[in-house]
Amino acid sequence: MNSSLASLQMQGIFCVHKQSHVAVQSFACLHRQKIAETYGEQHDRGIEDSAGGVCLCRQSKEQSHVAVQSFACLHRFAVFWKCMSIRMAKEKEYMMKEKLDQIREEALKQIRETESSEKLNDIRVAFLGKKGELTGILKSMKDVAPEERPRVGQMVNDTRAEIEKVLEESRNKMESAIREARMKAEVIDVTLPARKNKVGHRHPNTIALEEVERVFVGMGYEVVEGPEVEKDYYNFEALNIPADHPAKDEQDTFYINADLLLRTQTSSTQVHEMEKGRIPIKMIAPGRVFRADEVDATHSPSFHQVEGLVVDKDITFADLKGTLAEFSKQIFGPDTKVKFRPHHFPFTEPSAEMDVSCFKCGGKGCRFCKGEGWIEILGCGMVHPHVLEMSGIDPKEYTGFAFGVGLERIALLKYEIDDMRLLYENDIRFLKQF
Repeated sequence: MNSSLASLQMQGIFCVHKQSHVAVQSFACLHRQKIAETYGEQHDRGIEDSAGGVCLCRQSKEQSHVAVQSFACLHRFAVFWKCMSIRMAKEKEYMMKEKLDQIREEALKQIRETESSEKLNDIRVAFLGKKGELTGILKSMKDVAPEERPRVGQMVNDTRAEIEKVLEESRNKMESAIREARMKAEVIDVTLPARKNKVGHRHPNTIALEEVERVFVGMGYEVVEGPEVEKDYYNFEALNIPADHPAKDEQDTFYINADLLLRTQTSSTQVHEMEKGRIPIKMIAPGRVFRADEVDATHSPSFHQVEGLVVDKDITFADLKGTLAEFSKQIFGPDTKVKFRPHHFPFTEPSAEMDVSCFKCGGKGCRFCKGEGWIEILGCGMVHPHVLEMSGIDPKEYTGFAFGVGLERIALLKYEIDDMRLLYENDIRFLKQF
């Protein structure tokens, strides 16, 4: 503590002590006056001590003087203690002010030296947290005189406010600098070539299916879907395939149980439509089919078919030929020719296989058509009368034709692909060509 402050404090103590001393003297004078009034009256009445003739008034005056002196001594001690308490309180206040100044300076120094927001948070916790420096100051407020606590508390609040202000300013500067640096790093050079987005597209099978549907829907056909898990009756018996037919062997068909299987052809969808009895019928049934074949360039255990069915009065083979010829021209080109060869299918009579002229060489013969000039494309025929009967249709009144084409075969021929496995290997280098 500097000498000027000590001097001021001592002057205050002496001033208080002088005031107290005057008050004691005044009290003593009043006390002596009271004694004189009390015992003077007794002395005037001639009351004397019988043993020694000692004046009672004088004796009482002496006792009272001793009492006054004792009281004055105690009062001087109380005044001294009060002065010392004031002095200690002022010293305590001064020390807390110095401590607050030290805390503020240290906090501001650490804030100026830090370079990251994480360290700023650590500084906040160290000085303003529950266990921080300022919190410790507030806990020591119990040692401060009650009349001085508001002033000390205000000093603590001012220090806290100043530290918080500097912390916020430093944090804003750091965030601004980081944001500016990020914006400089993320500047887009508009002169650079644009980055091409990789966009998916349709699979070759999907493209071929959409082409087939477009052609037949344009002819007035309806697209119908059927279940992939089918009953044995609809897959075989209703299509005039007997129980001893080789197609029903377990080495060719995926059976689930004795009555359920994975359909081997979409022709079963035709039976479902005929059973509804809504004639005339003009429909195609595209979908996935399953057969127990080995995987090679032309075979797969899972592939797609498109079955077609027409049932009405006076339907002939000529209607079948004209429909399929138009379909071939729409798919493979206007110069495409068709050829029908006799064949056998259990569910059609008569039955045939249809070839189309090679669209690479125009029928002259090439590697693509193996020098024959023709390419087999599908099987067809007139619906067997027994198939119509089992579906509840009178074969004497109604006739119809049916055909079935492999979707993968159309895709292979149309895009000149020589291996069916390429369609399912998911090689992006191959698929992005379509």
